[in-house]
Amino acid sequence: MNEYTFEEIVSQEEDKDNCTRAQFEVTVTEEMMQKFYEISGDNNPLHMDDDFARNMNFDGRVVYGMLCASFYSKLAGVYLPGKYCILLSVDSAFRLPVFIGDKLFVEGFVKQKHETTRVIEVSARIVNQDGKKVGKAKILAGFLK
Repeated sequence: MNEYTFEEIVSQEEDKDNCTRAQFEVTVTEEMMQKFYEISGDNNPLHMDDDFARNMNFDGRVVYGMLCASFYSKLAGVYLPGKYCILLSVDSAFRLPVFIGDKLFVEGFVKQKHETTRVIEVSARIVNQDGKKVGKAKILAGFLK
């Protein structure tokens, strides 16, 4: 877990080539889908029924968009800024469907740093194993320390 303080963060505005960045990878599993269903109660057949999803011209069951968006929480709370993060908002967009078994690369960089409020804006995205951007987000994170 990273432990960045506000003072240690470098924004893209300050230094385009050396701004603070982070990334991790995750493979979406059947177990993740089941746990998300148990928490959310979302039983839409697009997520639950492989035959239904294929009849709708998808390659199989579509992973919950909000399950994918939950990885932005990990990006902020574990990596950028990490331990001292208080997540303020996530503005997320879904670009392409994600499927069980996809390997996702979650990455972000600090776009802006707001001195008066001690808030950073992280520009984030999720890319699949084929190099296709499946999601993007603007994350606002404050600091506990």
